[in-house]
Amino acid sequence: MTSSTLAKAAESAASSAANPLGSAPGYKWLVDDNNVNMAMAPPPPRVVTIDAQPQTVTVDLHRTVLIVVDMQNDFCAKGGWVDHLGLDHTPDRAPIEPLQKLLPVLRNAGVHVIWLNWGNRPDLKNMAPNQLHLYKPKGVGIGLGEPLPGSGARVLQKDSWAAAVVDELKQEPEDIHVDKYRISGFWDTPLDSILRNLGTKTILFAGVNTDQCVLHSLTDANFLGYGCLLVEDCCATTSPGFCVEATLFNVKKCFGFVTHSSDVIGAVQEHIQQR
Repeated sequence: MTSSTLAKAAESAASSAANPLGSAPGYKWLVDDNNVNMAMAPPPPRVVTIDAQPQTVTVDLHRTVLIVVDMQNDFCAKGGWVDHLGLDHTPDRAPIEPLQKLLPVLRNAGVHVIWLNWGNRPDLKNMAPNQLHLYKPKGVGIGLGEPLPGSGARVLQKDSWAAAVVDELKQEPEDIHVDKYRISGFWDTPLDSILRNLGTKTILFAGVNTDQCVLHSLTDANFLGYGCLLVEDCCATTSPGFCVEATLFNVKKCFGFVTHSSDVIGAVQEHIQQR
């Protein structure tokens, strides 16, 4: 055996005896008594090209996540906060059916699913008055953390029925959950740290409301350097139509790309068939 081959064999033996440190599937430190090996090779890319606007987008599935924003009872279910206000909550249910099709395809392809939901502290200690005003603009009525009539569930409070993901969307044990406390999911949360630990480069965005929590989480992701794709039919809002029109325009113009769940599914399935 050549000296190079012997060296590689020794390195392989040392790596197999080392203890792995790290929660990310694609990268760990290998540690033993004498060495900390930070040179773990990343997994080979799983490359797919997705039809999108204004251009097609080629991504590595190993470095892609789906973030589902605020598909919660308070926004999407009868008896939730939006319904309590007398507004029509049914538009916010539009992403349920396409997500039911998209989620298993992405999970089977190794794409992480992150549920990014309002999950406020019961004492609201991290909520400034301007955030409370968002849900109680005149200072009266039912605001954040207060019980809804009938169910008694507390509006967007962590572990309440009001803040739970709608029953129609199945969550799996390997999914990741992140509580948020602002319209953007990046403020005062571990979301960015989790994404970076996973080696994320590309984020697919879904959920509600298109022009509010989805958009502002997407724009913050863009500012942080992530490639962003808005999955249009997996997003919805109770806002007027012109709000969606402006959101789609601005995403395509400034912040990323717009695609459709069928285009994502088609790209992933084509990749799987070619393997």
